[in-house]
Order: sequence, then structure tokens, then C-alpha cells
Amino acid sequence: MGTSGEAFLRDFHALRPAVTSEVMAAGRDADGRSSYELVRDEVAGAERVLDLGCGDGHLLDLLAATGRDPKHLAGVDLSTASLAALYGLGDLDMDDVQAVRLGAAALAARLPRPAGLSGDARALLEPLLTAVCAHVLEFFASRSTFANRTLVEQSRDLAGLAADTALLLERTPSPLAEDARFEQRYAEHIGNRHGELTILGLGGGVSREWPLEAAYVPLEAASGVEPPAPVAQALAVRERVVLRGSAGAGKTTLLQWLALAAVGRGERPGPPGLYGRVPFLLPLRRVLAAGAPPTPDRFLHAVRSSLAGAQPDGWADRVLSAGRGLLLVDGVDEIPAEARETTRRWLRELVRDFPDNRWVVTARPSAVRDEWLADVGFHELSLVPLATGDVRELISRWHAAAGADPAAGRALYEAVLANPALAQLAVHPLLCALLCALNSTRDGRMPSVRRELYDAALGLLLERRDEERGVSVAGVSLDRDTRLGLLQRFAHWMTRNHQSEMAASDAVRQIRRALGDTAGEPEAVLEHLLSRSGLLRESTPGVVHFATHGSFQHFLAARAALEEGDLPMLLVNAHRPQWEDVVRMAVALGGPTEQTRLVEGLLPADGDGRHSPTAVRRGLLAASCLPDAAGLDDDARRRVLEFTAPLVPPRDKRAVRTLIDLGTPTALALLPGPEGLPDEVALNVVLVATRLGSEAALPLLARYRAHPSLAVRRQLAWSWYRFDTDRYAEEVISGLGGDGLYFTAHHTEHLRALRALGGRPRVQVADPDYRPSELLELLDRDRLTALWLPGGYRPAEDGGRWLHRFPRLTTLVLPERPPADDPTLPDHLTVTDRPD
Repeated sequence: MGTSGEAFLRDFHALRPAVTSEVMAAGRDADGRSSYELVRDEVAGAERVLDLGCGDGHLLDLLAATGRDPKHLAGVDLSTASLAALYGLGDLDMDDVQAVRLGAAALAARLPRPAGLSGDARALLEPLLTAVCAHVLEFFASRSTFANRTLVEQSRDLAGLAADTALLLERTPSPLAEDARFEQRYAEHIGNRHGELTILGLGGGVSREWPLEAAYVPLEAASGVEPPAPVAQALAVRERVVLRGSAGAGKTTLLQWLALAAVGRGERPGPPGLYGRVPFLLPLRRVLAAGAPPTPDRFLHAVRSSLAGAQPDGWADRVLSAGRGLLLVDGVDEIPAEARETTRRWLRELVRDFPDNRWVVTARPSAVRDEWLADVGFHELSLVPLATGDVRELISRWHAAAGADPAAGRALYEAVLANPALAQLAVHPLLCALLCALNSTRDGRMPSVRRELYDAALGLLLERRDEERGVSVAGVSLDRDTRLGLLQRFAHWMTRNHQSEMAASDAVRQIRRALGDTAGEPEAVLEHLLSRSGLLRESTPGVVHFATHGSFQHFLAARAALEEGDLPMLLVNAHRPQWEDVVRMAVALGGPTEQTRLVEGLLPADGDGRHSPTAVRRGLLAASCLPDAAGLDDDARRRVLEFTAPLVPPRDKRAVRTLIDLGTPTALALLPGPEGLPDEVALNVVLVATRLGSEAALPLLARYRAHPSLAVRRQLAWSWYRFDTDRYAEEVISGLGGDGLYFTAHHTEHLRALRALGGRPRVQVADPDYRPSELLELLDRDRLTALWLPGGYRPAEDGGRWLHRFPRLTTLVLPERPPADDPTLPDHLTVTDRPD
């Protein structure tokens, strides 16, 4: 070995050969061998204790590190008594498992220290003891029996620990254990309470409640001018969101779906990071019914949950303090305007006190100002109308959930594509569901305007089947007109009082005033309406509201206002978001005189306030009424268009959102072609037209195909999925300028359509679940030069080098670069994370 330590050992043993033998002779174990003999017997060629150290570089390094001359060290008084400390290992009351658990330093510290050592001896003894203990323990641990003994010892320790823990939990009830038990019950409660949707239009004893997952269609949301994305994807990267959407856009249903995803009751996964959180779904109309916003410990009481009294003390606070909550606050637009600032302060306080939770707050587009909660980190998202493919999926799911003929669903979808009026209605989930209900009962004869749609739905829901007419409940018999009149009174009362639900006692009072004693006890009449109208529901005991998120409430309130001559009341409140739909419905239901009076009353008078935010909102409301105002005189129509002309083309994101909310065909009628528009404004026009998702927008979009702005053409390429594949390919994609543009394929039908058009040199495959074999089949191998895979690169199913089969491919765009030596990638390929 040639080290100074080795020389020291040779010299030491030459000078004092009796030391080792004297140490080894002293003190024997039960079987007659000392601890060191046990070690010696296991090491081949070891005759003396210190010979064990001769083969270990760590010990030799330790000895050499003293810097002493070996001859000098050999003279140090390391007698039998000096080395007796090492022998003391045999006297310790522990086994090898316990010794290994201690560690070398702690084991050495337990050995006795002989008295009378010189300074040099003490300096050498301490590190020597630690080093030798380390070697001894290493040997113990290497023996074949050690692992088995260790497992037995660990099992005993764990069993003892489990028993002690169980006893501790039994004697000292843990709030965390109690929380866990309650949260299991709460998850079941969420699944039961929010796991169903109402399927309108079913009768004859068929249940109207179906699992939400069976009929729910995933929605999309947009932020600013960014392309829309699935809501789950948009929420995954934003912890706090204000989500805007028009009436019937699916806001409440979305929150139900998120709550189910959080407790693991959904078939489809929610946004990443949501599962395992504790959801609190808080409809503001109910939460604020008692006045002041609730503290977390009162959340379940505020929504009248049946588990409110069972929650452990402080449970909600512990959930939110740990950042495990999912706060779903629904319907800022459904509370009075004067209560919204109080609500905002309440939300800001909660966010600051419990910052690590997830939040979604919903509102109508105009209910609150932009960046309403931006100062506490909320991002703005807007639900976009259903794309054509989403309409098809919703129709298919509705018919499957309702057990209706699938052929009828396919016929309805074809009718929607062919009829612009139906297409305008179908992009809203609620109205699309109504179309499905009517289609299943009217042999395909569909209404063409909103008024006809609601009239037909009322007839369906109030009359039901012939066998249900005149059915009595508790001695009550009401014809259709009587039921309709009572429902109108309820709707009118709720709207006048800025409410979306009413106490049963108020409903009974309205019944008594309308009918007296002619139809039986008012309480029985209310029970009849709840069980037979299909429109009225009891949300919690003693509280009733209209189904379908208030849409029928608005329609019936408009009917009542017209019958009562309450046009001034409509105009006075028209700037309030919760009244906008009522005004639209009143225009649709009114005759020429009422239509003209209402529309002209919405337009602001000339003066300084003509372009104030309130005036602009009222003017746009007037414009949104035009499609349903067939009796409006020409002069009033002209004045509306003149007022809205300065608002279009849209020059900012608020204008974009406002026009989208107007819907087709009003917004489309206002949008100009590309001539003379700056690139940014042209992009806004295309954003509005594509997000409306109506086939009626295709002629306008076709005018932008050759626009020089890459951003404009990129929006056109990306929005293909929102329209019928073949029609959009023919009218837009076929003439879309390809200079610098990646053509986006969201699914295989798009790839087939691109191939039918002769292929394209640059293609973005947006489907993250693409299959290389399909790309080999559908992409033009002789034309493809650049491929963008946002979902990442994946090898071929058979392990082959599929990219090598595109001879002209030079650029591959990936979110993450693969290893430089990946053999499945062609050598000449440029891989980047950004499209040029």
C-alpha cells in the first residue's frame, strides 16, 4: 500500500507485538469469542485486530493525517489499558441493529475512556475510536442476517407507533380526522346536489333530471384578443378568474361541473390542480338573501346546505387557511347594483385573508366594469358562443340523455346549418337545449325567432302531454292561461324587486290576490305550479325560482310588463344588466307601437351625455333588439344604426366583447369589410365574426382571406374548428394567403380537408392526441416544409422514424426540444420552440 499509515502499523506491531494478543485475550462473549474475534473470523487473512485497518484506506488516511513520524508514534503509550476502550464494545448492552442505528460517532462516545493517557495518545484515540466504530458498523450492516433483523425491528417499531397513534387519536379527538370524515360526506353531498341537469321538454312520466356529465358540453373562453381555449385549459393557468357570459351561456352549469371535478365525481377531468380541493358553490342571489355576505363558517348555511349543521367547528377556516378551497361565486349580475360594491369588498377581503385558494366569479358581460377585481389578481375571461362542432355535440348528447331518436338529432343539426335564424339561437347552450326539446315533439317544425321559440317552449312545458291537461293536485285544477298568468305575476314581482327567487309566502300572497278563493287554497295552487308547470322550482324549502337561469323569468316578466302597460318602468331600468333581457323580450313580444316606443326610448338624446357609458350601453341594447323588431318603423331603425356606427368597427377589447354579446345577426350587420382598416381593427373584426360562430359570418370572413396581416390570417386559420369543416374549407381556407402562415388542423377532418385542397407547406396540428400514422397518411409529404406540434413530439407507434418520410421538412416547432442525439429526428431538421 505504501502509505505512512501502513508503515506506522508495521513498526507499531514490530515494537509491541503483545498488544494485540493481550487485547484479544481479554473478555469473551457468551460463545467464548470477543467482539473483535467475531469480526476477525469473518475477514479472510486477518490474524490481529489492527490488521483489519491495514486494508482500509480511510483508517490509514486518518493515521497519516496526524503528520507524526511512524517511529515516534510507535513510542506512544498505547498499552493494553489504552486499547481497552475498543474492547469495551463487548460490554455494551445492545445488539448490532441498535448499534448501527446509533451511528459511528454516537457509538464511540459510549465507549469508556481509560485514564492516564498522554496528550498524543488522547489526540490519536478519539478519531481512531470513531473510525474503527465506523468499520465495525459497516461490517455489521453487511452481514446476511442484518437485513432480516432490521426488517423485524422496523416492523415492531411501526406496529408500536401505529398502536400508540391510534390510542392517541382515540383519547384526543383530532379536528383533522373529523374534517376528513366530514369531507367524505361533503363530497357525496356535492355530487348529489350539483350532479344533475334539467332536460327540458320531457313528459309522460319521464324523469327530467339527468346526470350533468351525460349532457354537458365543455365550453370555451377567451382572454382579450387571444384565441379561445377550452375552459379547463384557461382555468388551469389562472388561479383567480372573473368569468363573463351572456344569459344561457352556461356559466352556472360550468361551475357545477367544476365542483364535481374537484370532488372526483365527474367522468372527465377538470383543470389540473383542481381535484382534491373543497368546492364552495355560492350563488350570490341566495348568499346575500339575508343581507351581509357570510363569513366562511356560514358558507353552507348561506346556501342552505343540509350539511351546514354537521360541519366541524372551524372546518371552513382550516380548509381556506390551508389553500385547499375552490370558491365558485355565481351571478354578480343577479344581485342589485347597489350590492355589488359590497360584494367586491367582501371578495377582496376573502382573497387577502385566504390567498392560496382557487376562485371563479361569474357575471354578465356588462354587469361590472373591466378589471373589477384586478387589484387582487383576478384575470378576465369571457365565455364564447358554441362553435358549430359544439352545437352538434350538444344536440347529440341531449338526444342520447333524453332517449330520443338519434336521427332526429342529426336532422336538427342539418336544420341549424341551413337556417341562420336557428343558428343564431343554437350557439347559446340553453336555447340549443330548447331547440332539442321542441324538435323532439314538433316533428321537426322549428321556430325561427326567439319569441316563437319561447312561446313554443311555454306551450310544451305548460301543457305537457294531452294526458297531463287538467290534472289536479290536492283538488286544484288550472288551465293553461291561469297557470301562465300566475307565473307572469311571479316573474314581474321578482324583476320589480331585483330578485331571482321569492319566498313561498310571497308567492302565496300573489296567488291570493290574483285568484281569491276560486281555485282552492293558495298553498295548494303553489304546489300545483311546482309539480306541473315545468318552469317553477323550489330551490330550498320555502324558496321558489324559475328554472333555466332566469330566462323564462325574463320572458314572462316582459309579457306581464306589456299587459300592464309598464313600458316606462322598462325604460327607466334598461341600463341595469338584469333588465336587459326583459327589455329585449318586450320588444320581441310587442306590436309595432310598443316596439317603436321602446327602441326610441333606449336611444340617448343629443347632448354631452350622448356617449357616456350608460348611453352607449342603452344604444347597443337598442341595436340588439333589431332582429326581433319586425314592426319597427324605418326611421327608428335608421337612428339606431346611425348611433351604433361610431362604435364599429371595434377598436378595443371592450368593443369586441360588447359586439360578441350582441350576437348575430345584429353584430354581423354592423361589421365592415377590410378596406381601409388598420391591421389591429381588422383583427378585432375577425375576432368578433369568428367568435359568433355562425355560418352567416362566412361571407364576411371570406373578404379577409387575403389580408396582408399575418395576425388576421392566423385568426382565420385557427378559428376553423368553430364552423362546419367543409364549408369553412371551401369559403375561407381555400383562399387564405399562406405566406408565413401555419394552417391549423384541430382534428383529422381538418387534415383530410387540407389534403383535398392540395396540402399546405406549413401545418399546425393542434390535437395533442395526434397519431404519427395519421399524419403520415394525411399530410402532403412532398409539400410539407414546416410542422408545428404544440402537444409535443412522439415517436411512431411502430418505433419507426416517421419524420424521415417527409423529404422537404426542414422545421419542427415543439414546446420542448428533444435530446440532440434523438435518432428518430432527421439530421437536417431545425427544431425550435417558436414558429417563425
